[in-house]
Amino acid sequence: MVIKPKVRGFICTNAHPVGCATSVEEQIAYVEAKGDLGEGPKNVLVIGSSTGYGLASRITSAFGYGAKTLGVCFEKAPTERKTGTAGWYNTAAFHEKARAKGLFADTINGDAFSDEIKNEAIEKIKAEMGKVDLVIYSLASPRRTDPETGVTYKSTLKPVGEAYTTKTYDTDKDKVHEVALEPANDDEILNTIKVMGGEDWERWMDFLRDADVLSEGCKTTAYTYIGKELTWPIYGQATIGKAKEDLDRAAAAIIGKNSDLLVQANVSSLKALVTQASSAIPVMPLYISLIYKVMKEEGTHEGCIEQIHGLFTQCLFGNTPTLDEANRYRMDGKETNDATQAKIKALWDQVTQENFHDLSDYKGYHHEFLKLFGFDIKNVDYDSEVDPLVKW
Repeated sequence: MVIKPKVRGFICTNAHPVGCATSVEEQIAYVEAKGDLGEGPKNVLVIGSSTGYGLASRITSAFGYGAKTLGVCFEKAPTERKTGTAGWYNTAAFHEKARAKGLFADTINGDAFSDEIKNEAIEKIKAEMGKVDLVIYSLASPRRTDPETGVTYKSTLKPVGEAYTTKTYDTDKDKVHEVALEPANDDEILNTIKVMGGEDWERWMDFLRDADVLSEGCKTTAYTYIGKELTWPIYGQATIGKAKEDLDRAAAAIIGKNSDLLVQANVSSLKALVTQASSAIPVMPLYISLIYKVMKEEGTHEGCIEQIHGLFTQCLFGNTPTLDEANRYRMDGKETNDATQAKIKALWDQVTQENFHDLSDYKGYHHEFLKLFGFDIKNVDYDSEVDPLVKW
């Protein structure tokens, strides 16, 4: 079939297998061009492995350090009439390239929040890897079913304490406008913490420890975004912020429970990028369009693979980690420094419907959005017939 993007709201409902494969190949090429990264992980579990920062982590582990990788994701397979999800095609491309290099790569497709998937991962680790020395937690989901109680929780994107009115950009209508967000109630805050907080990360580490598949000195990190003044009302001082605070709690708990194994647990704060998650959050399309313009002009713009390569080589397995007072790795400094934020704030104050496309890099934002699904990538012929039935 010929596959063209079908955009609905803040998601694309289809994906291009060749485009996704090309995007994965570009990230692999970036890592390989950096050469031997030296000592690093040997057996890596990536929870949330099929897109964005999780996929970049898997690529860096395998093609930067030669590590065996086990991924966990929740993706939809293609049919003769419908394409698979982008994550499905990304994973297929990763498998093909890893195995061509003689690297072990396996992926479990299912609900990472469930205990069944945790147990399945443990059996694969025992059979193929022995013990893991790096656990990446990079899940993004709007809901989670607690495996102990069976209760399903749903996250909410709302400020905490007071209502909040700000600018945003509607990608559907190509419109800059104000959005008013009512404050979350206690139940909505609790639900968001249950979905996006550290409870499941901690549970994964408990399961891995109890099964004796964590190596001594194992490192683990969960990814977050902290941001600065412009995004704090919807991130730091909001339901998402409360959930992210719980990641810090979980990191400390993981360290405490695994002190005999000298497990190192840190939250990693990364820069704002176009992802399937950030596209759905009020304020972020406008904010990201502006930071792309500023950071590209400064020469400091980075994508997923650049950020994760830096995290691995500087922080996780390097000698130049940047840690904040909460023991988080900070890879967002090129975005959140005062000088860059001042430029973004100046544009934010000026931006209107009339001047949005002049003041922002929406073209770059839209390109990155389409690229998430394998579209708008150089050297891919989107007029050619392709087979959507790609297997892992």
